[in-house]
Amino acid sequence: MEMEQEDQFVTVIISQIVKPGCESAYEAWLRDITNVSKTYIGHLGTNVIRPQPGVRPEYVIIFRFDGYENLKLWMTSRDREYWLTQAQHLVQSDPHVQQINGLAAWFSLPNQPLKTPPRYKTALLTWAVVYVLINLLNTLLTPMLRNLPPMIISLIISAIMVGLLTYIVMPWVSRLFSSWLYAKSRRV
Repeated sequence: MEMEQEDQFVTVIISQIVKPGCESAYEAWLRDITNVSKTYIGHLGTNVIRPQPGVRPEYVIIFRFDGYENLKLWMTSRDREYWLTQAQHLVQSDPHVQQINGLAAWFSLPNQPLKTPPRYKTALLTWAVVYVLINLLNTLLTPMLRNLPPMIISLIISAIMVGLLTYIVMPWVSRLFSSWLYAKSRRV
């Protein structure tokens, strides 16, 4: 299992409730810790989901890294430890931390950031999207790349596909199919 973790993108979701009246100081702290996290090897980005009255009382911070080892460097760093101590007086309790590996991170929604849908649904939706996207990319790009060796064509198409899936297609598809993906969790 550890071998699997090392080869996948890793997302850590941290949620915590900020003490009333400390929101401005927490926002400044958030900017600082986010800037420090960007200096670590393998950092792919940080997203912040802010509280919404009546929906979600906590801040949710999402750190993405290219692999488990690089995430571990950040999570166990003195920098992170320092910044966590700086925020202790701003928050109501210790943060809730969840790690998501691989494709599951594509299926986290802002209004349900700590839940992922059943694996069969993520597999089915991922398969459908990959099928459509690979055929579309092959149809559009292969004619332009036909003078290149097949392995290079495959390399280029797969790199474009992974980028599109990660940053554009899967976030959009996850929102589009959210009622199906999260059917059980929405029946509260």
